[in-house]
Amino acid sequence: MMDAGYLGLFASAFLASTLIPVSSEAVLGVLSLSRDFNAPALIAVATVGNTLGAVVNWLLGRYCLRWRDRKWFPVKPAAMARATAWFQRYGVWSMLLAWAPVIGDPLTFIAGVLRMNFLLFVLLVGFGKAVRYIVVVAVAQGAFG
Repeated sequence: MMDAGYLGLFASAFLASTLIPVSSEAVLGVLSLSRDFNAPALIAVATVGNTLGAVVNWLLGRYCLRWRDRKWFPVKPAAMARATAWFQRYGVWSMLLAWAPVIGDPLTFIAGVLRMNFLLFVLLVGFGKAVRYIVVVAVAQGAFG
């Protein structure tokens, strides 16, 4: 049971950080209320999964931009324009907001397009996502625990 919970959380966090619309916060919140799961381990699993999903976006941006004019391409031109403007305005520090709805996934994609340093990308994105998940667990345990 516990492994399925951690694996399910990892999968939801990973998918939530790609361009697929999935929410990992609800899964994390529910699991954090169970006595079967360790909160720091849940935060770590969610952070790693979500950061790896962002890495997929970075790789797509870095290597798949040539297909951007295709209908199936996952990032729409308007989202790319918003994310590019945000990234150009705030630079690498915008990666601390990679967790944010609407702009986060396109930001990580644009970081790949603009060839942001990969290690710096992973560090900033991972930090921002970890803080978000710490807040989710704290709110869930404070409100319901």
